[in-house]
Amino acid sequence: AVFVPIAFMSGIIGRFFFQFGVTVAVAVMVSLFVSFTLDPMLSAIWHDPPGTRFKRMPWLGRFLDRVEMGIEWVHRIYGDILVWALAHRKTVLSGSLLALIASFALVPLIGTEFVPKSDQSQITLRLNTAVGSSLEYTDSKVQQVEGVLKQFPEIAFAMTTIGTDEGRNYARVNLKLVDRNQRARSQEQLEKAIRKVLEPVAGIELTVGFNRPIFVNILGPDPETLNGLINDFKKRVAKVPGITDLELSEKTPNPALSVRLNNDAAAELGITVQQVGSTLRPLLNGDTVSYWLAQDGQNYEVNVRLPKDRRQLSTDLSSLYLTTNKIGPNGVPRMVPLRQVAEIVETTSPQTIRREELQRRVTLFANAQGRPAGDVGSDVNAIVKDFVLPPGYRFSVRGQQEQMQDSFKAAMAALGLAVIFIYLILASQFASYLQPVAIMVSLPLSLIGVFVALLLTGTTLNIFSMIGFIMLMGLVTKNAILLVDFANRARRGGASLQDSMLQAGQVRLRPILMTTAAMIGGMLPLALGVGEGGETQAPMGRAIIGGVITSTLLTLVVVPVLYSYLDGWSEWRRARREAKHGPRVATTAHGFSGPAGD
Repeated sequence: AVFVPIAFMSGIIGRFFFQFGVTVAVAVMVSLFVSFTLDPMLSAIWHDPPGTRFKRMPWLGRFLDRVEMGIEWVHRIYGDILVWALAHRKTVLSGSLLALIASFALVPLIGTEFVPKSDQSQITLRLNTAVGSSLEYTDSKVQQVEGVLKQFPEIAFAMTTIGTDEGRNYARVNLKLVDRNQRARSQEQLEKAIRKVLEPVAGIELTVGFNRPIFVNILGPDPETLNGLINDFKKRVAKVPGITDLELSEKTPNPALSVRLNNDAAAELGITVQQVGSTLRPLLNGDTVSYWLAQDGQNYEVNVRLPKDRRQLSTDLSSLYLTTNKIGPNGVPRMVPLRQVAEIVETTSPQTIRREELQRRVTLFANAQGRPAGDVGSDVNAIVKDFVLPPGYRFSVRGQQEQMQDSFKAAMAALGLAVIFIYLILASQFASYLQPVAIMVSLPLSLIGVFVALLLTGTTLNIFSMIGFIMLMGLVTKNAILLVDFANRARRGGASLQDSMLQAGQVRLRPILMTTAAMIGGMLPLALGVGEGGETQAPMGRAIIGGVITSTLLTLVVVPVLYSYLDGWSEWRRARREAKHGPRVATTAHGFSGPAGD
């Protein structure tokens, strides 16, 4: 009922947990089969007479005797608490409700993000120098950065790429860190330290990491207006606490030369725009005309273009000759310089033109440091809502903020389906509309432990902690089911409401403690987050452990109290119905069987 909806969640979170949901659902079905077949058989064969337990290991027997004494002490304490709770039902319910409401006040202190930061022992640095910088200049700056990075003993080695696809003024430095157990600082602490030591290096813009969580677009028709809007927006975003590596997609435009053809002069000589372009491109940019197979077996491109000293100034460009359709005295086509038919103007051109949904787009990127990315993104979204754009322009929030919102919506939808399925199953099994309510009160009570556990461990609300909470829906109800089922049996045996709840609490306390301890022990390795990347799935284990602990403690007290209220309401309804219509008589295939129960 819980894990099948997880398997069919939409969005990227659904792709994360499709295999997870299917695997757990199948495992639960197999465990059900085993519990009905193998477990009863083993219980009948592997009996353990009390008098001969651990004869060969007396120390283990003494240890378990002490454990048994501790459990008996818990039984006595729990019995006294349950008697008090049933005598002060309003106090118990109001106290539980206040604790649940107060737990939501912890959410702003916990923080949110899409995926928790993990220590992968890898750091990526993206460097860019001024527009128009040569490859040699960018290389010199990267060497300066590498020299600064040598002061970090945590860096095992660095791999540098200069002149990437973005241009000659861009470089990427990939740092491989030593193993986590060999360094005192985490990857996040090292990233912060690297930003600080590279800040004095002049002439570079630094970005640490990739896939930055803050990603905001502005769409519109006019590039100049877009640039003004994104710069104003950047000034406001820069004031948000935790913002770092702030960058705009619109860079300083590249210097360029614009060749503006004189149409009349060119038409008279038979020169076209295409002819000018096809002539200038191989001379300036170069053109591969052949391949050379060297003696070492390597095939090299043969690229032909003007020498460097002939293509540095605009006057060099204007002196290039073009072929016309006029025939000279010697019988060959006349050649004219480019300046005779065109004007060469110094101008600029954008590095990249970005478009989205048939509109021009400018983008703001940023990282988060010192605060959860979701909290920083929420502050940025608040600025987006307050920022007034002219008609025809709009914001488009992308990146992790968009993914986080979609994932939380998908998780809440799966949670809603899980709750509905749980209620339908419990209602059919208990043949009652009311008793499932007493059982399902353990679901919101588990939230208290989830929020407290995340706060104490410094863990954020993310897709993994959300999945942990959804898993709790299938785990915490079993405690209440054990209590209500036994109370129903005791009631059918003639016990009073008070006695049935006291018996249910005492008899079911041991299996409840056993299953709770087993779940905590199973989730503990996951919650510790050991190993590289262990921080990613640790929130799931921490949320489950916190939710199981509080739901177990509160369920043992709150469920009996709520059950007593619902049972009293059911008795009141039955008495009212009988006073109005008389007692109902149920019929069977063999005749009348007497008054029917509720």
